[in-house]
Formats: sequence, structure tokens, C-alpha cells
Amino acid sequence: MFLPKYPDNPTPPPAHTHTPADPMPVRRSLPSVSIDQKTVVALVLGGVVLTALLAAVAITAISVAVAAVVLRSLLREQHRR
Repeated sequence: MFLPKYPDNPTPPPAHTHTPADPMPVRRSLPSVSIDQKTVVALVLGGVVLTALLAAVAITAISVAVAAVVLRSLLREQHRR
């Protein structure tokens, strides 16, 4: 009777080699920051000042736009005469 010949290594080698991934980096904890009342007051005042400056810029832009429209209409009427 004929018996098949088996290879020495029955499992084929893997097609690619698996390299283990780098372990997750250790997260460093941030240094603790003490927030006192003076810091909060300074931040609130800074926010108020920046908001006031933004409002002043917006009001100035609107007034310049209105002045430009008025001058344009006045100059248009001057040319029609």
C-alpha cells in the first residue's frame, strides 16, 4: 500500500512577521496650578476690557459706514445739479 510522504514541517511559515507595537507612552501629569482669587479677578477684568475694546471697534466701524453712505448720497446729489 502507498502512503503519502509528509513534509518535515507541516505548517507553512507566516507570510509576514508581526512586530509588537511600541507600548503606550506614559502620560506625564501636569503640575498643579493654584488658582487664587486674584487670578480669577484678573481674568474677569481682562475679559471685560477685551469685550469693551471689541464693542468700541464695532461701533467705530458702523459709524464710519454710516458716514460713508451719507457722504456718498451728498456727493451724488451734488453731481446731479
